[in-house]
Amino acid sequence: MSSVTLATKEPLPMMPEPLEHSALRKTIEAVCGRIAPLWPLKNFVAVNPFLGFTSQNFAETCASFERVASARMLMPRQFYKAALEAGQIDDEALAVALAARPIDGVRTTAELKARLAASEENGSPSADRVATLAEVLDQVDGQARPISLVGFMIDDISSFLSSYFDEGQAIWRLPLRDKRPYPAWRATVLYDRNAEAAGIRDFRRNILSLPDEPIEAIAQVLKELGMPQTAAADYLFRALFDVGGWAAYARYLGWNAELNGERDDTLLHVLAIRVAYGFGLYKGRTDQAFLSAWKKAMEQAASLPSPGQTGVGAHLAVDLVLHEAYEIMYRRKLISQLKLNPVARSLVRDGMPPRVQTAFCIDVRSEIFRRALETVSADIETIGFAGFFGFPVEYVPLGQHRSNPQCPVLLRPSFTVCEAVKNTSEDEQTEIIGLRLMRRRAAKAMKAFKLSAVSSFGFVETTGLGYAVKLVTDSAGLTRPVPSPSADGLDGSMARRLAPRINAGSVGTKATGFRRDQRVDMAEAVLKAMSLTGPFGSLVLLVGHGSTTVNNPHASGLDCGACGGHTGEANARIAAAILNDPDVREGLVSRGIKIPEDTLFIGALHNTTTDEVTLFDEDDIPHSFAMDVAVVKDWLLKAAEIARRQRSTLLGIPDNRETGTAVKARSRDWSQVRPEWGLAGNAAFIAAPRSLTRGLDLGGRSFLHSYEAAQDEGYKVLELIMTAPMVVASWINLQYFGSTVNNAAFGSGNKVLHNVVGQIGVLEGNAGDLRVGLPLQSVHDGQRFVHEPRRLNVFIAAPEAAMDQILARHEGVRNLVVNAWVHLHAISSDTNTVTRCASVGRWEAV
Repeated sequence: MSSVTLATKEPLPMMPEPLEHSALRKTIEAVCGRIAPLWPLKNFVAVNPFLGFTSQNFAETCASFERVASARMLMPRQFYKAALEAGQIDDEALAVALAARPIDGVRTTAELKARLAASEENGSPSADRVATLAEVLDQVDGQARPISLVGFMIDDISSFLSSYFDEGQAIWRLPLRDKRPYPAWRATVLYDRNAEAAGIRDFRRNILSLPDEPIEAIAQVLKELGMPQTAAADYLFRALFDVGGWAAYARYLGWNAELNGERDDTLLHVLAIRVAYGFGLYKGRTDQAFLSAWKKAMEQAASLPSPGQTGVGAHLAVDLVLHEAYEIMYRRKLISQLKLNPVARSLVRDGMPPRVQTAFCIDVRSEIFRRALETVSADIETIGFAGFFGFPVEYVPLGQHRSNPQCPVLLRPSFTVCEAVKNTSEDEQTEIIGLRLMRRRAAKAMKAFKLSAVSSFGFVETTGLGYAVKLVTDSAGLTRPVPSPSADGLDGSMARRLAPRINAGSVGTKATGFRRDQRVDMAEAVLKAMSLTGPFGSLVLLVGHGSTTVNNPHASGLDCGACGGHTGEANARIAAAILNDPDVREGLVSRGIKIPEDTLFIGALHNTTTDEVTLFDEDDIPHSFAMDVAVVKDWLLKAAEIARRQRSTLLGIPDNRETGTAVKARSRDWSQVRPEWGLAGNAAFIAAPRSLTRGLDLGGRSFLHSYEAAQDEGYKVLELIMTAPMVVASWINLQYFGSTVNNAAFGSGNKVLHNVVGQIGVLEGNAGDLRVGLPLQSVHDGQRFVHEPRRLNVFIAAPEAAMDQILARHEGVRNLVVNAWVHLHAISSDTNTVTRCASVGRWEAV
């Protein structure tokens, strides 16, 4: 260690009493609770980046992020000026927004426009904020320091955390992973001279002088920094925001632990590392310029109001009115569509059901395909339901020990379902598993040979030229379609025989599958939740969804969020198998649901990148359904062509006979940054009978959930919709919102620069923080934003009183509504009246 003796720092006269550990723990818990989780790449799902702030108003949160983290939550001022000029905001919308959010000194839209014309672009960041040590040092040193200490600190912490959390990407693993993160980091500091090489004196000695326990270390740092108690929460949140990606991943680990009834303190350790690093910077400087600057920063921090007591500044108030007016324009148009749409004619004619019923995920991409399918034939009824089809399962692929949670991340899987090979003996299945494992080991060995530090050179020398053909075909989009993950290590004929095993069994001591009573219970719940209790068509398709892309770290983000970031194949097949089970159908009769013998459920998968739909288990379909299956396949092909043509416009693909080929080639192009637009454009969630929206072109912007209030006894289905699908839709909406308004803070930047780290997430470039949210290319086409940042508009065809009762019972949902994170509306049965929820019990006509 360095033998340099540091000069004694002069005491800070305004040093407060140190926080008691119990009070500090509460502060830390509150700060950590404001971090939204980040799911790893293998099951990357949409998350509301403002999840920890939904207990406060949207406008107050905008002010909080600007004050604490200098992070803007709205579009640049110029965006709204351009919207005004283009007619995307009109005077009527401005007047309504201004009435809802008055601005001091502004009474009319003319006065608002005058202020807007004379204003600066975005205004300067608020000076009323708690500065971090690295920020103060960068300000003091200015151009004299060749590197930013803020950037250096983030890089250094990220380098350690990427090694610590690595999930198998690294060939040589960090040897300290048996320790918790904070003590493991302190152990590495003992040997790491990186900080001192950058000019931070005695960094190792000062870090090792801190207590071993995270809480005690944070308490000591705050005391030595002279941090006022009222500023502690802001300082700690700002510290976590510096390493927000790794903090979000740590929060994910805690989230999973909480779902299992456990506790995980990883996020506390990440906070301790970040705070301790700042302490190392502080102790490494004794010059008067820094001491004076830090003293001034602490004096300012002491004078700031407590978190939550600050109001919205004048400049932000104008932007909030502009943004509200921008949202009003879309909402007004959508309400007009819903009111003017004549109720579609019933599909049940003379007591006859539709020939085919197809249940799709509520995903906005399904809205386009459903509309296309309904134009192909009037004998089709489409249904919207969460893509896990009500089966919260863990799915164990053949030959694997790890399971995939196939349900929304808000839920804990209730059942375990194993994959099996149909029509095989136990001995044959064991042989198949052995073959699959052998192929996987060979692939793993080949990968290790290709990537290891020594053999990688031999690999290039030996096989380098052989990759020339692959490089050319990949670049031209001529590669074969990416096989389903279920086919991994199996030949095609064997892969087609894979299916979920729904009968009750066990793996070791763990129960798998479903007992008969469980199957009946689940079938009843699912059918009622879909408002599908009869009459039934000849075929009922349960269509999950997934995507096909290559060279795309965020590929799982294009799969089904309701299935935990996986494809919906497993859930669709499980649901179909159970609903086809004669024992289940017999049990449903006593519960008032009779499925005719001549009704067949079929699991299917909609590829949202190519709009192809695959039917599963066709070998098991009775010959009596052959004609119906042939007809529905033809309808699906025609609908796919229609849907592709609509999507191709946004993708910049010419609409001609080669459109389908171009879309499919795009999905196999390793250089393609936009194989599809995912859920870009999402803006509404509608839970209502399909008759309300059938025939309307909603532009692939609406989550459509089928709901019949008249069939919903006790409004149990309504409660399920508002507490699960609606919340998940708001997460998706706000992730796209955050990634659009401020991609630097809430998105993952330029995907061309992405490097996968630890199989967890991506860095933008070769250093920096773990990135959260969506790549810029997911919301921007290179010239303009394709996603328009609007909070979710929720429309539910249900009584206001019923929704009020649900809001009263569920604080989290109530916060989303009353704090304006979503806009909740009630639609009357005749669709002529739409009201908006201002607060529980108060609805306003719109």
